[in-house]
Order: sequence, then structure tokens, then C-alpha cells
Amino acid sequence: MRKLQAQGVHHITLVGADRQTSIDFWEGILGMPFIFEQPNLDRASESHLYFDPGDGRLITVFTDENRRPDPKRTSTDVGCVHHIAFAVSRATFLQTVERLNEREIKHSGVKDRGFMDSIYFEDPLGLLVELASYRFEPPAGHSHADVLMEAHNIRLARGDYAIAEVHLADAIEALVESTRPTLSADRTPKDPYGSS
Repeated sequence: MRKLQAQGVHHITLVGADRQTSIDFWEGILGMPFIFEQPNLDRASESHLYFDPGDGRLITVFTDENRRPDPKRTSTDVGCVHHIAFAVSRATFLQTVERLNEREIKHSGVKDRGFMDSIYFEDPLGLLVELASYRFEPPAGHSHADVLMEAHNIRLARGDYAIAEVHLADAIEALVESTRPTLSADRTPKDPYGSS
């Protein structure tokens, strides 16, 4: 038996209401370019809109002009999507509350997640959307997942409840040390100021 090895999210498809509501939300609020449209090849009555969330992958939405937005919360029953999260830069994240407030979009306020900050709000159809901003940049050649896995291991070894910034900093240091060669015989911390 062999795995079917995934190499990233190809796309996520959502069931939308009418075409303009989808364009106004995904491009008009979240800034995702509307890159193409074609019929839903499995249901001729629907259109299939494609948006670029910023990493070259796709968010797609099935639309039908006979459907109207229903803002009641999307189901969170077992097997349903709880929320969808999108990465934003720190600069954008720091403007999120102000920009949501400008539009009078109800939101959660900033949530401290230890390794990232988040804010939540619903789309016009009741889907919970999260905007997330990491508190760190991974070292060259590593991904955010690499740092988080190392930070998780450090956290567990220390018996801490959740990943915090100290775990991230130590994880980055450990990844650099394990993957970047040096001519130094001793890589331990030093005091070049002679103050100790």
C-alpha cells in the first residue's frame, strides 16, 4: 500500500450565491484578483469564478443568479468546514480592524494565537473567514511549517501549554544551527563585550 502524496492545496471551491456578491467579497474586500470564469462543467446552470488568493493557487466559487446571499452562519456540524484562513502581511494585519470597521463588518477583534495573530469575520453567506499573520519569518530554505514543528517539539520538551514566541525564536535558532555550516568549532552563545 502506498500514499497519494499531496504537495499543497490546489484549490478550494465554495458554493456561492450570485456572481456579483462573490466578486464584491473575494476581490472587493479581500483583494483577490478575479482571474477567470467559465461554466461549472458539472452543472450548466452555475458559473465557476476563479480568484487568486495571493500565492498563485485558487479559490473558486460556484455561482447562480437565482441564489441570494444568506448571512446565517454556515454549518459547523461534523464534516463541515469551520472556517477558512488567509495569510496577510503584518502591515496589512495591523490595518485590518480599521478597514473592517470602515465597512461596518462585525469581527472578533485581534486574537493572540502565540505564533500568529488572527481576526475573524463572516462572508455575506455566513462562512467564517480568518485573516492570519505569522509573528515570524522562517530562515532561508525553511517553511513556516518547519519552524512550527520545531517549536512544537521545544514546547513539549519544556512542558509548556502552547507555542509562544520564545519557542519560535529557539526553533529558528535550532533550524539554522542544524542546516547552516560554520567554520567555528563552538557555536554556543558568547559575550563579546566581556560583561559577564
